[in-house]
Amino acid sequence: MNPRDLLLGSFRAALDAADPLVIVPPHLPAPLRGRTVVVGAGKAAASMALAVERQWPPQSALEGIVITRYGHGLALQRIRVVEAGHPVPDEHGEGAAREILAIAQSLGADDLLLVLVSGGGSSLLSLPVPGVPMEDLKKVTRALLASGAPIQDMNTVRKHLSLIQGGRLALATRARVLALVISDVTGDDPTHIASGPCVPDPSTYGDAQEILARFGVKAPASIAAHLERGAAGGEPETPKPGDPAFARVDNRVIATAHASLMSAAAYLQSRGFAPMVLGDSVTGESAEVAKVYAALARQVREHGHPVKPPVALISGGETTVTLRGKGRGGRCSEFLLSLAVSLDGLEGTWALACDTDGIDGSEDNAGAVLTPDALQRARSRGLAPQRMLADNDGYGFFSALGDLVVTGPTRTNVNDYRVILVR
Repeated sequence: MNPRDLLLGSFRAALDAADPLVIVPPHLPAPLRGRTVVVGAGKAAASMALAVERQWPPQSALEGIVITRYGHGLALQRIRVVEAGHPVPDEHGEGAAREILAIAQSLGADDLLLVLVSGGGSSLLSLPVPGVPMEDLKKVTRALLASGAPIQDMNTVRKHLSLIQGGRLALATRARVLALVISDVTGDDPTHIASGPCVPDPSTYGDAQEILARFGVKAPASIAAHLERGAAGGEPETPKPGDPAFARVDNRVIATAHASLMSAAAYLQSRGFAPMVLGDSVTGESAEVAKVYAALARQVREHGHPVKPPVALISGGETTVTLRGKGRGGRCSEFLLSLAVSLDGLEGTWALACDTDGIDGSEDNAGAVLTPDALQRARSRGLAPQRMLADNDGYGFFSALGDLVVTGPTRTNVNDYRVILVR
């Protein structure tokens, strides 16, 4: 099997380990005597809802609404799917989130609220507090995205601008709550996934203010005023750990980056590569992380240390890109372009970096493949790799080479998948 096929096959193995149609059914309860209502948000919401529909007894009542990203929806029979904005929220998500909150408030103690949570839910399940218009929430979201703030910090801010996130969805209902969670964050803490609609929130208004200040984000006046009132005790805080309301709430993380990395490792090992799993929670600037990985790949290739090739260096997590240029690259293509520059054509070294949701940044690709001759081919086409890296244009680089990986929506999300093959 050629290296490109090996890379793509390992990515498929990682995706299979997080397939909602496989991982959701084992966690579904038996129908209760009351209503069963399905709600949820995230890039995997539609496929998770489909898994529930297929498994749920046809004679048992089932209803609900889930929100997913534009282009990620599915036609279901009993659960309505709404498509909305991501990574910047919009009015479609706001309207659906308002409907979800109203449904939760209508349920009683004999009912079940089945909440399907996955990455992307922070944007999709956006219901801003009174006095904060959606336009202002969009502005602060764009600013945070451009600042390079980690998703955990972004979500701390969003929780304190929301009527439904930061545990408030669970707090709003008298029903039993079962939240099934596909993790897209490092550490797999449910409080950070989709901004934790059913999880106690340990963060505060003061934390949100500090994050905006640390990343140099100037919030719109409505947001700054709301956070200031909250920090002064004039707005109710998010529910905290120990709140008795969470005694009837069960949050289950059913898919993680680690499980997907191990599935890919098994695939590559069966094909003759010694897998080195370097971690499922890698963070930091994409371009800087790539420099470290390039040094490790070179050490393996040239010195057979810490292991002799053939080796597969595998990692996951969520790196960030601080926008300085005007290019179209996402964090995976930025990682690979920096890796290409650092490796400088090192023989026998191939790589792939893809987002498991099928979308790297805001373009149509999941990521890309890096070949040993990428720089040579790029320069023969008149491309300047270092200049394109400075312009955050990894997409343009790999598009020109024909090395993008385009999967379309995978309808799951366990963060980024990266692998370097050293032959």
